[in-house]
Amino acid sequence: MAQLVATKLLHTSFVGNASLNNQIEKIKPCGVVFGGRISPSHHHHPHRVFSVTARRVATEVVPVTPEDIPKSYQSPEVLGKGNGSVGVWSKPIVKRKTKIVCTIGPSTDTKEMIWKLAEAGMNVARLNMSHGDHASHQKVIDLVKEYNAQSKDNVIAIMLDTKGPEVRSGDLPQPVNLASGQEFTFTIKRGVGTADCVSVNYDDFVNDVEAGDMLLVDGGMMSLLVKSKTEDSVKCEVVDGGELKSRRHLNVRGKSATLPSITDKDWDDIKFGVDNQVDFYAVSFVKDAEVIYELKKYLKSCDADIQVIPKIESADSIPNLQSIITASDGAMVARGDLGAELPIEEVPLLQEEIIRTCRSMGKAVIVATNMLESMIVHPTPTRAEVSDIAIAVREGADAVMLSGETAHGKFPLKAVNVMHTVSLRTESSIMSGGTVSSLNQAFKNHVSEMFAYHATSMSNTLGTSIVVFTRTSAMAVLLSHYRPNGTIFAFTDDKRVQQKLALYQGVCPIYMEFSEDAEETFANALVVLKNQGMIKEGEHVTLLQSGRQPIWRFQSTHNIQVRKV
Repeated sequence: MAQLVATKLLHTSFVGNASLNNQIEKIKPCGVVFGGRISPSHHHHPHRVFSVTARRVATEVVPVTPEDIPKSYQSPEVLGKGNGSVGVWSKPIVKRKTKIVCTIGPSTDTKEMIWKLAEAGMNVARLNMSHGDHASHQKVIDLVKEYNAQSKDNVIAIMLDTKGPEVRSGDLPQPVNLASGQEFTFTIKRGVGTADCVSVNYDDFVNDVEAGDMLLVDGGMMSLLVKSKTEDSVKCEVVDGGELKSRRHLNVRGKSATLPSITDKDWDDIKFGVDNQVDFYAVSFVKDAEVIYELKKYLKSCDADIQVIPKIESADSIPNLQSIITASDGAMVARGDLGAELPIEEVPLLQEEIIRTCRSMGKAVIVATNMLESMIVHPTPTRAEVSDIAIAVREGADAVMLSGETAHGKFPLKAVNVMHTVSLRTESSIMSGGTVSSLNQAFKNHVSEMFAYHATSMSNTLGTSIVVFTRTSAMAVLLSHYRPNGTIFAFTDDKRVQQKLALYQGVCPIYMEFSEDAEETFANALVVLKNQGMIKEGEHVTLLQSGRQPIWRFQSTHNIQVRKV
């Protein structure tokens, strides 16, 4: 008979509940966990409510049967229905926690495709303002809002991604083939497009580059070495050749263009976003925190509740990383330009650092660019791309993003499905049992942070989902920060808050009108979850009542309950 180290409660004491006492004796696959001492609440509710106190349990080697050993692999269908952690009660249904951002473009800008993307797993629709016009983006916004109005159990947030101060080559009458060793010139003169010279849309381009700089085209698809420059031109030697087309993106390795992060076009697009009440701005080429403060000041003057996500993609942003994220609502790891302006071997380390920094501050973080690039033209991904998604999930990203794969790719739905199944499978392998990441010093300034931390510990130990009620999103975001094993069902009576929460890891935002009576609202929420198949009869949930703005409670009262459905 197989043996393994498992925990067994040596001193179990359940008051008035023999069946729970028997279930808690089940083997748990951890070295040391917290067992629950459960007693009836002093309040009389229509549901069974328990107050839970954690205590230590000892470990011993006990024999187990093969049925007691967790399966090393489960199919995605099974993973979608069960929790990887072992709880004292019925295991909760687990949804995918890592969110998926999809860029909407010519391949997906119809009603049919947006509906199908949502059904496949899209959580956030991204509008890339580098392409299209306001009319085409308005169409997408209206379709997403139509979907949200019709959907009963899902919501899609809208992210507007600014173009930023991109440096691009000018128009060419036809593509030019560049060969290694060939001389080629970039000029700030307008309207030049020949076989050996092309215009650049940035007047200070000549001042920003020096002889010896490496100029990258399309993020490194081609590279040219700067040999010399004149008042209006930069002469280069082709190092890695290729086909140069019109309006290609240009970077100088190790340098950022001396352009404002928010251009006149960006301000027009930002106003467009305010008018349409988008949920997030992804701001391109942010170099310092001042840009974020300027944008937030503008949004406050417009009374616009829109979160600001800076894209970390320029060399200048790295020294200011801490201050940029502190000023923002999160960050996007935009690996394309980041890998063009900095050595590519630095990108994985920077990705990990940006995720870690956001996690420590409780901010949302998105990993983007080239995640399933091959699926733009192929129906299956490379194995390296699959590993890339898994690494982002394991590092703790709130969301992973698809760009060209869904904007103009041939297989947008298959790309979303791959991202969904890989994320779900990876998440099932990293359930943390009863452990929770340390309570960061930044989160010790209010009782709400403490309750989010301990609610997560309790949820993990007992193997339950969490139900929280919010009007500001604050408590749901705090819970997401601690990454509980179970789903965070965040009920809100504000549609904007529901959409905002669609980005955060592990949060399932649900819109529901709140009753004046707390107990009635709790009961209604559990009915909604049960009717939508999100929880099962007999399952227990952890219900959290806390937050800076109290709902149905006195300012000084905070509590965590465990309820049976």
